[in-house]
Amino acid sequence: MSDIDQALATFQEQMNQEVGVSNWILIDQKMIDAFGDITHDDQWIHTDPTRAAAETPFGGTIAHGFLTLSLASRFVYECFTPPKGQVMGINYGFEKLRFLAPVRAGARVRGRFVLNKADKRSDTTILRETRLTIEIEGHEKPALVADWLGMMVFEAA
Repeated sequence: MSDIDQALATFQEQMNQEVGVSNWILIDQKMIDAFGDITHDDQWIHTDPTRAAAETPFGGTIAHGFLTLSLASRFVYECFTPPKGQVMGINYGFEKLRFLAPVRAGARVRGRFVLNKADKRSDTTILRETRLTIEIEGHEKPALVADWLGMMVFEAA
C-alpha cells in the first residue's frame, strides 16, 4: 500500500474522534502587545490594561481574536506527526470559524482536535478537515471553534 493510501486508511479509522490535545500556552500582556505591534492593531481593549479594567466587562485586556487563532499552528505541530511520505502541509483555510469567548491577558489556552474528514484529492494530496477547539483553562466556553482545512502533500509514488 502506498504511503498516501496508508495515511488515508489511518484517517478513516480516526474519523469523528479526538486526535490530539496540545499543551497549554500562556497568553500574557507581552505577547498581546507584540502581536498588536506586528499587526498594527493597537485597540485599547488589547493594549491598555488600566482602561480595559475600568471600561470593559473583561476586568482587563484581552487577546486579539487573531492572536488566539494564530496559535493553531503551534498546536497542530504539537498534536500531529506527519505520516510517512508527507513532504509538506499547506494551510487551506477554514469552512467555519467562530470566536466564542474572549481570552484575558494571563490566561492559558490549548488546542483540541477532532478529525472531521479526509479526502484523497490526487495521487499526492489529501485534504484533511479537523475541528479545532481552542480552550481557555478553567472556562467552560472555548475561545474559538473552527473547521480547519489542511492540504497534505505526499511524495509521488
